[in-house]
Amino acid sequence: MDFVLTLHGHLPYVLHHGRWPHGSVWLSEGALDSYLPLIEALQQLEHEGIRAPITLGVTPILANQLAHPSFVSEFEAYMERRLETAAAARASLAKSGDVALKPIADFWQHRLERLYKLFRSIDEDLIGTLRGFEDRGVIEIISSAATHGFLPLLSRDESIRLQLSVGVSEHRRLFGKAPTGCWLPECAYRPAGPWNPGFGAKAQSYRVGIEQYLTAAGFKYFFVDSHLVHAGPALGYPDAADAPAAGKRTPYTAYRVASNDGTARDLFALVRDPRSSAQVWSRSQGYPGDEWYLEFHKIRWPDGLRLWRVTGPRVDLGEKRQYDPRAAQTSARHHADHFASVLKETAAQRAQGKVKDAVVTAPFDAELFGHWWFEGVDFLANVYRRLAGDGVRPVTAREHVARHGRRAPTIQLTAGSWGKDGDFSYWLNDQTAWTWKRLWALEAAYWSVAKKALQSGPKQQAVLAQATRSMLLAQGSDWQFIISAGQAADYATQRFDEHCGQAEDLVRALTNGSIDDATMRRVEALGVQDSVFPNVLRSVADVVG
Repeated sequence: MDFVLTLHGHLPYVLHHGRWPHGSVWLSEGALDSYLPLIEALQQLEHEGIRAPITLGVTPILANQLAHPSFVSEFEAYMERRLETAAAARASLAKSGDVALKPIADFWQHRLERLYKLFRSIDEDLIGTLRGFEDRGVIEIISSAATHGFLPLLSRDESIRLQLSVGVSEHRRLFGKAPTGCWLPECAYRPAGPWNPGFGAKAQSYRVGIEQYLTAAGFKYFFVDSHLVHAGPALGYPDAADAPAAGKRTPYTAYRVASNDGTARDLFALVRDPRSSAQVWSRSQGYPGDEWYLEFHKIRWPDGLRLWRVTGPRVDLGEKRQYDPRAAQTSARHHADHFASVLKETAAQRAQGKVKDAVVTAPFDAELFGHWWFEGVDFLANVYRRLAGDGVRPVTAREHVARHGRRAPTIQLTAGSWGKDGDFSYWLNDQTAWTWKRLWALEAAYWSVAKKALQSGPKQQAVLAQATRSMLLAQGSDWQFIISAGQAADYATQRFDEHCGQAEDLVRALTNGSIDDATMRRVEALGVQDSVFPNVLRSVADVVG
């Protein structure tokens, strides 16, 4: 049986949009907590001769940020501040008499120094380092839509094609090759048929399914949640991990995806396994809730250090006990043992059921490991150590599809996502409908003028390029997600309004032919602030023909 671990790395565009709490510090935290520890673990496993064929998604908007010179300077400033405050914490704890916590502050000081040294040793180039892993056959890197736009809810086919075209183009530019796999933003899929999301959208009698856009963009596979193949309820429902399968379809195979007319495509869907995923995600049995792991929510100010452990599921923050790194590492090893045993048991069950070409697909947000779950990267490294020679074959998604895709069963998928309730409602609801109304109007205005502007002079092309970037940034699914979550809704509203308003103004200038010096100065300033996707007009040209 094959095992495909997929990590989906994504953050919205935050460079040049402030620092704390949702600006460049957000990106720097991701690098320090998740991306650098993952690189460190991959280096160690490679040194040990242990295969760790992670299928790693890096969205185009995240890759653009990590490859930007501004990220390097922002991360260096961030690390200098972290090292300074960590050193101050050690002295402060000694002075205040909290000597029991001082070893944990020492632990943080050493960790920060080690990871900063690693950053410098790879020439401050995260993207180049990941590309090197792929070139050596260690991992596979997959792509996504340009800015993680929620594709099923975009009103124009051209907009979906643009998101995917820019995604492929940017992946090729930054990683040196076209991607084979695609992470559909929010794992959101829509089959062919009528399109009428409500909330004032102009209904359409027929639209092609997402699979056709993926095939046209050159992708060979993507990922879906289990309920899209009728293998069970969406994860996130009560007791989802224990729910019996609702049909004969199994999540333990890759499916060839067919359109509603029955036409089978050279495109495959890998299905999230509810059982193995629940080991991490389930509130009742998930590993990150172990008492010995680092407590994410309790932070010592002003140094920002986490010095306490989970302690227990119902323990108040004030009662959290001191973190013990050695005990946490013991738990990470034990949980890796358990996870490997779950995979081995699943393999035995598939063998008894004579399931051919079986695969367990376990997709997660990359930032879960290291950031939200501090010991998560160590857990993953230990899983690969346990699986070496254990009868379960860790492979990349590309390897599995290449080996077994020819015999894959054909399926027609239903609509859904991996979000709450398994549908689109977390992104389109009473709180977020206003964002979609603006996006739908923007799409119509943009595509009515794009072809003419593309065929006009340099000024019109420059305005179109920036209007395209602003529209793509406004389409990011992050803004609706954050608004629905309610924890930073003001920030998400401000960012959406900013990007959408910029795109609207520039499209209006193209429509009216009013491209004056003030407009060009604004285009230049936005080009510095939101300096992403340098070849975006090539993708626009591909879409408009």
